[in-house]
Amino acid sequence: MTFNARGAFAIFKNELMRMFRTAFGSIASPVITTSLYLVVFGAAIGSRMELPGGTDYASFIVPGLLMLTLLTESTSNASFGIYMPKFTGAIYELLSAPVGVAETLIGFVGAAAVKSLILAVVILGTAALIVDYQLQHPVYAFFYILLVAATFSLLGFIIGLWADGFEKLQIVPLLIIMPLTFLGGTFYSLDMLGEPWRSVAMINPVVYLVNGLRWTFLGQSDFPIAISLAATLGFLLVCVAIIAWIFKTGWRLRE
Repeated sequence: MTFNARGAFAIFKNELMRMFRTAFGSIASPVITTSLYLVVFGAAIGSRMELPGGTDYASFIVPGLLMLTLLTESTSNASFGIYMPKFTGAIYELLSAPVGVAETLIGFVGAAAVKSLILAVVILGTAALIVDYQLQHPVYAFFYILLVAATFSLLGFIIGLWADGFEKLQIVPLLIIMPLTFLGGTFYSLDMLGEPWRSVAMINPVVYLVNGLRWTFLGQSDFPIAISLAATLGFLLVCVAIIAWIFKTGWRLRE
């Protein structure tokens, strides 16, 4: 079966247009929430915080807050995008259409990742009005944000296939990803933690994601960037393998 570029683009365009039809919930709401975090924690509390190396606290939390938004929004967008065809029954039309796994993933996951990239640009632009931050490695930042957005869009795709109700769509983003991100160094450096809490924090996989993005902003982090890249790529491969198994077996697709 040859690659159906037209089918992939049709799915991609439809999913991307859905974001603009719900612009307030898709873009405005996350941007407003992130801005409030920056104002409250960066301006009000940041002046009382002392970080290793004398880094400005408001600039320090920008990568963490951006990662928080990326993880939750990428997962939510992709899960909702594939769940709605299941909910309405349109999934059967998709399964009978001349599109394969690659076209489906490019359509749904690609659109969710692009939404996250657009959201990241808007958040960084808004943050520049509040915080004087700098990107030390802008090229690395772009590709790292793209990698994280694609990885967690794949996770969201899996969640959307697994969920059999709207409640389950929010379980992972709200009850797992968000708490792990808050506990993953979003608002503090691991150097500020004593034992055993530092060792406990290192078990949290989101710590490596946050520190990877923080390195692209500040040029410093608690871990080498190679560890963050390896962790993200490893999780991406696991998600791809799970999706390949789902399409091969039909699990949750034909129920």
